[in-house]
Amino acid sequence: MKKRAEPKLAAAPMKTPEIDWATFAEAILAGRVLTREEALRVLQEPDTALLELLGAAFRIRRRYHGLKVHIHVLRNAKSGGCPEDCTFCSQSSISSAPIARHPLLSREDLVEGALQAYEARAGTYCIVTATRGPTWRQLETIVDAVREIKARVPIKICCSLGLLTPEKARWLKEAGVDRYNHNLETSERFFPQICTTHTYRDRVRTLEVVKDAGLETCSGGIIGMGESDEDIVDLAFTVRRLDIDSIPINFLNPIEGTPLGHCRHLTPMRCLKVLALFRFLNPQKDIRVAGGREVNLRHLQPLALYAANSLFAGGYLTTGGQAIQDVYQMIEDLGFEIEEVIR
Repeated sequence: MKKRAEPKLAAAPMKTPEIDWATFAEAILAGRVLTREEALRVLQEPDTALLELLGAAFRIRRRYHGLKVHIHVLRNAKSGGCPEDCTFCSQSSISSAPIARHPLLSREDLVEGALQAYEARAGTYCIVTATRGPTWRQLETIVDAVREIKARVPIKICCSLGLLTPEKARWLKEAGVDRYNHNLETSERFFPQICTTHTYRDRVRTLEVVKDAGLETCSGGIIGMGESDEDIVDLAFTVRRLDIDSIPINFLNPIEGTPLGHCRHLTPMRCLKVLALFRFLNPQKDIRVAGGREVNLRHLQPLALYAANSLFAGGYLTTGGQAIQDVYQMIEDLGFEIEEVIR
């Protein structure tokens, strides 16, 4: 008789080794750069590891930014009527969202907004327009406003005016603009699902133009538009490669009337892991928790500042936000302090 074969036992699944995130943070502070696999691991860690991730992110944040929180205030300088087809935006050509629409504000209105932002203890005043790119006439109004603002109050100015040419970038720099925002939004792979009226390369080119003009760069993205973990990691590595100075991380606030209006809100845990990832990959940079934080982070908003060192206060372009007095209270309750401008 043949000897009966013994049944083969299934191999036990390999257990992913745990990471000591505190030790990992020290390695990053010593110059170590995450691998792509480690970056994905940050996003895929169980929620029970969240406090360890935030603790590690805070070690890095505290080394470079202490307990300071930089406040930014947005001004929607031209609302609605944008010819671009960005699927997340209530001001785009394909949006039917019922928003307030107005042409470019006057120089006086832009200056008044900056004075109010300064009184609200903001360190940066952000002038934003819904457009493919500024006309020379629009730019003249903005440049005149910037010159007056700089003559009256010591506040940083960031402009977000769409695609930019070298000549227009130089004019902004000469007028006193400190920083220019142009978000990449997502990965290059996923970008065509978000916008078709211009390319990812168009956006990168504007950031290159901004750098060449001597302006600081501000560029991040929006999380929650249907992208994969790989897309988020791609974006985090791209802003690192481009050496972006200030990185706003938005969390989609779905607006009815836009193609992404049906999307669900993210979990607070997911948002916090994303912020930790961007801090790990961009340790010294300004990481800003931006649009949608109120509706996605909800009661966990304060925890965002263990990874991020700046935030928007008082609302966004077409959606409301946390009141400035509540922002002050949140910062105080954390034991942090507002990064004051020189007065």
